[in-house]
Amino acid sequence: MLTGTLFALAAGLMWGLVFIGPLLLPDYPPALQSFGRYLAFGLIALPLAWLDRGRVAQLSRADWIEAAKLGLVGNIVYYLFLASAIAQAGGPLPTMIIGTLPVVIAVCSRLRDGLAPDRRDAGLPWRQLAPSLLLIAAGIACVNQAELDRAGPAADLAGHSRGALLALGAVACWTWYPMRNADWLRHHPDRSPRAWATAQGVATLPLALLGYGGFWVWGAVSGLALEMPLGPRPAVFVGLMLAIGLFASWLGTLCWNEASQRLPTALVGQLIVFETLAALAYAQLLRGHWPPLLAGVGVLLLIAGVSWALRPQPIVVVVR
Repeated sequence: MLTGTLFALAAGLMWGLVFIGPLLLPDYPPALQSFGRYLAFGLIALPLAWLDRGRVAQLSRADWIEAAKLGLVGNIVYYLFLASAIAQAGGPLPTMIIGTLPVVIAVCSRLRDGLAPDRRDAGLPWRQLAPSLLLIAAGIACVNQAELDRAGPAADLAGHSRGALLALGAVACWTWYPMRNADWLRHHPDRSPRAWATAQGVATLPLALLGYGGFWVWGAVSGLALEMPLGPRPAVFVGLMLAIGLFASWLGTLCWNEASQRLPTALVGQLIVFETLAALAYAQLLRGHWPPLLAGVGVLLLIAGVSWALRPQPIVVVVR
């Protein structure tokens, strides 16, 4: 439990970086940021795959197909939705919607696993999940209300509506990804989580290359005013994509895989709250001041919800 929680915390710290990427590159289209990030992830994964080639070679053709599916939905499509939502609506509204992931994943996982008595998660009753889910939901509401209050009234209602829909698409992608990824890891306990994270990067590389090339061609045909292939600030763009590709994509996925092998899906889904906390902390660092009181209350509620979920459970012995 402790080791899995620490790995989930590390993953959240890494993944929080993805929320500041679009804010640091407002002059880059979301599609270019998404394809650039996972192009960097794939290039970083290649030498790592060579160093870990013994374990990577154990993956079957079906495993590589699964890695490509996870890479497409959980990486490229998810980040395309997220970056587009931030570009359309700014930071607060997409953060509010993405912040519901701990609750959405836990509920969806419990609904699915409750139908399968042989699953490990099926033993988590609703009464055990409900208090932590309510605390986390209340904390997310407080944090994001504080963000909305700071942003003030929205000037572009149409843009905010589009941003909300795009953020919902990101939520759908990242509800499916951890459940599917955890299933694979549970069914392959003898496989290395590190090798699986690397495999997802390698499988994502051709998809990112195709997307990057397609965007380049589309930009040339449509007359997009953007200096290709690296945009108006090449050094900043490349450096940020490499940093996010290494820390958020590869290292974050590795830590999440380690957590997923140790914790029930309904529980590990709630621990994505660490990503929300990290994103909030990074945003406050960029702003250079402490969060408002309401946001502080929300953080305390989030921590309380996670602590409740991780509290020791009594052991029940059944005598036949």
